Amino acid sequence: MQTANQKPVVLVTAADLAPQALALLDRFEVVFAGKQPTEDDIVTLCAQYKPVAIIVRYGKVNARIMDASENLRVISKHGSGIDVIDQDAAAQRGIAVRAAAGANAAAVAEHAWALILACAKSVTQLDGRMRAGHWDKSTHKSVELNGRTLGLVGLGAIGRRVAAAAQAFDMQVIAFDPYTKEALAGVKLVTLDELYASADVVSLHCPLTAENRQMIDRETLARLKPGVILVNTARGGLIDEPALVDALASGQVRAAGLDSFDVEPMAHPHPLQRVTNVILSPHIGGVSDAAYVNMGKGAAANVLAAIEEHAQRLV
Repeated sequence: MQTANQKPVVLVTAADLAPQALALLDRFEVVFAGKQPTEDDIVTLCAQYKPVAIIVRYGKVNARIMDASENLRVISKHGSGIDVIDQDAAAQRGIAVRAAAGANAAAVAEHAWALILACAKSVTQLDGRMRAGHWDKSTHKSVELNGRTLGLVGLGAIGRRVAAAAQAFDMQVIAFDPYTKEALAGVKLVTLDELYASADVVSLHCPLTAENRQMIDRETLARLKPGVILVNTARGGLIDEPALVDALASGQVRAAGLDSFDVEPMAHPHPLQRVTNVILSPHIGGVSDAAYVNMGKGAAANVLAAIEEHAQRLV
C-alpha cells in the first residue's frame, strides 16, 4: 500500500518518456524499466514499486506481471497495438487497458510509403550495386506506381493516410476493413479475395488477432498477383515468414518491406536477413520525433483518465 506521503508509481517499460508526458504525470513517481526489459525485470520492479499504472513501450504484459502488481489499475500502451497486453487477464483482474490510438498514424503511414517506394524503385539494391562498382542503367527497370492498384488491409487512421498519398500518385486504391462502413472518396471497399487478386501493392494496417494470425500464408501468397509488392508496418504475426521467404525467392513476391516480425527483436541469424529483395527495419515505423511526443502524451492522458475513473467508482 502507498503511504500518505508517497506518490503512486507509474512503471514505464522503457528507459525514457517524452518530457511532455512526464509533465502530465507530475503527481506520480515514474519508474523506468530500462532499454530492453525482460519479463523478469518487469515482475521484479512491479513487486518492488507496486505501480498503479504500467505504460507499455517495449515487451509484453502478461498475467504474471499483473499478479506482481497488486495496486495496478491501468495498462496504457505507448501507441495503438494492444496485442502485447493479455487483455483477457486484465479484464479478469479489473485492470483497464488503454491505447494511444492514432498518436503515431502519420509516422507509420510515412514509413509504409518509404517501404513501398523503396521496393518499387529497388532503392537498397541499387545502392548496394553502386557501392560495389556496378552501373545498371541499361538493365534495370523499376516499377511505376502510376495507374497501379494499392490494396490496403485495414482502413483506420494509418490506412486512410496511406490511401490519401496513393491518390497523389494516381494509383487505384482498394481496401478491406470489416469495421469500416464508408471508405474515403476514391477508395473502393472490397473483399479480401478481391484485394488479393487485384492489388499490385498490398500494405497491411490491421491489428493482430487470433483470427488473422498468419493471414498471409503460403496459400494467400500463391493467390496474390505475380510480382506483387508486400509491405507490413502492422504486426509481424500477420505473415508466415518462412512462406514469404520462399515467395520472395520464386519471384511471386517481387519485393517486401517489413517493419514488424513474428519474434522481436529479430533473431540473428534469420532467414529474412539473407534475402536480397526484402527491406527490413526494426519496428520503428511509429517512432518519429513527433510521434514520440504524441504517443507519450496519449499514454499519460490515458493513465490519468483511467485512475480518475477508478476513483469515481469508489465514491
